Amino acid sequence: MSKLFQPLQLGPLELHNRIIIAPMCQYSAVDGAATDWHMMHLGALGLSGAGMLIIEATAVSEEGRITPTDLGLYSDEDAAALARVVTAIRAHSPIKIAVQLAHAGRKGSSRAPWDGGQQIPPDEPGGWHAVAPSAVPHGAAEIPPVALDADGLAKVKADFRAAAERAVRLGLNGIELHAAHGYLLHQFLSPLANRRDDQFGGDLTGRMKFPLEVFTAVAAAVPPDIPVWVRVSATDWVDGGWDLESTITFAKALQALGCAAIHVSSGGVSPLQKIALRPGYQVPFAAAIKAAVTIPVIAVGLITEAEQAEAVLMEGQADAVALARAILYDPHWPWHAAAKLGAQVVAPKQYWRSQPREFKDLFETASFGQR
Repeated sequence: MSKLFQPLQLGPLELHNRIIIAPMCQYSAVDGAATDWHMMHLGALGLSGAGMLIIEATAVSEEGRITPTDLGLYSDEDAAALARVVTAIRAHSPIKIAVQLAHAGRKGSSRAPWDGGQQIPPDEPGGWHAVAPSAVPHGAAEIPPVALDADGLAKVKADFRAAAERAVRLGLNGIELHAAHGYLLHQFLSPLANRRDDQFGGDLTGRMKFPLEVFTAVAAAVPPDIPVWVRVSATDWVDGGWDLESTITFAKALQALGCAAIHVSSGGVSPLQKIALRPGYQVPFAAAIKAAVTIPVIAVGLITEAEQAEAVLMEGQADAVALARAILYDPHWPWHAAAKLGAQVVAPKQYWRSQPREFKDLFETASFGQR
């Protein structure tokens, strides 16, 4: 049997297969609230046959957004808008749904990528003064962020906790904390962004302290049947920055706190990064972390082919694979992977007649309500 289509346990949560849809920002919300675009986008991915859908980086506060059009869970209105989408998916798909809770830190107050992605100055419409571990800008020409003081740190933790509580009330199956791609929790981890001289800076132990406190606060705010895990950048791809050895230490500390999994990406904290792109370029990082922890590890990054994903799992480099751009390009990627690997996949009954004759046993026809 294909490893890719075997169940996976993330703490108390069982996934029907090991294909995970990675969180992908859509920059299409209004005041943090999901729109009809999210209904179309997430609804289509909900019918993909993947084991789990992780909703895009979802801001825990207004100032925690990357752009003014980021999705959020910082108000009850935001929760109500997202509930409409989640309810629709749940009515037609057995896919597990998680959310990635995030704070942009110094990368906040930015334009959407298709508008150039540059920083919006605080005095311009749509802009605000970003916050960070230290008053060090992401780009040399940007306005420096405000360094978080004790009250600011307490607010960030409270915002993460409140967003997690809203996620629980929404009935979501899991929570991923975003500690990658140069956003706030990653900024605390990386010596390139964290220049603090208090308990939350300095050596590796100090730089890990605040992200670990945020994890603890979120984990304490949700019931035990909802797993909490973390997405990390395994390296900054910059000399003197956050590196794989530090990531392994962080992953071990998270495991000790009850983290359900480690989702392994890389980069994002510095425009000086030099990334050597190639198929599966981040998989070796996942493999190194998997060798050091006993919780599941999720690999991501230019994993585009079914045979490639299967090899990652069969070779023991990771326990699951996450897809981003590949599943945007082919929203039925899990169907096609199952056909190639001789497996079965869940599909809505309205689509059963679409399977090619040579794959007549491709779709599972059991009621998803019985899973």
